Amino acid sequence: MRNTLADVVTAALGVLDAQGLEGCSMRRVAAALDVQPSALYHHVPNKQSLLALMADEIVGRVGRLHDARALCIALRDAMLRVRDGADVVATAEAFRLGSSEIERSLAEMVGADGARTLLLFTFGHAQSTQTHRQAAQFGALLDAPPAGGQAPPVFDLDASFGRGLDIILRGLVPDADTR
Repeated sequence: MRNTLADVVTAALGVLDAQGLEGCSMRRVAAALDVQPSALYHHVPNKQSLLALMADEIVGRVGRLHDARALCIALRDAMLRVRDGADVVATAEAFRLGSSEIERSLAEMVGADGARTLLLFTFGHAQSTQTHRQAAQFGALLDAPPAGGQAPPVFDLDASFGRGLDIILRGLVPDADTR
């Protein structure tokens, strides 16, 4: 049975979940599909293209929202559901590898510069949150709250993200020249 492009992307996301972005190689994706690495190149020309497709799959879960704050929260949530999802999406976006439907939607709401600002904040916060969560899993947080104890506000990363969005959005006024 031949694998489809969707099979390749699904396998890549599985490898990402198991190995993280550093361990997500074409060789490992091929092994997950029980094929030779060269078989993947029938579907994608290179790893960057596969990364873009993975990012599109992660971002595709967001849906069409018409509120900039809600869209950023949904994007962050989608990235956080996948191990290293923020790194995948931020990398694809930085290299303009995948679709930028979210950026286009945000630009319609807050202008191009506002959209870029919100995306960079959302990517950065999601990446930081994922790093924090991974460090907590390994017991590597030096200032972690005691087991069963109440987390200080700095550790409430969801609330921190919401406050940051509010700060940015209060200062954003769509500029007709940047749309």
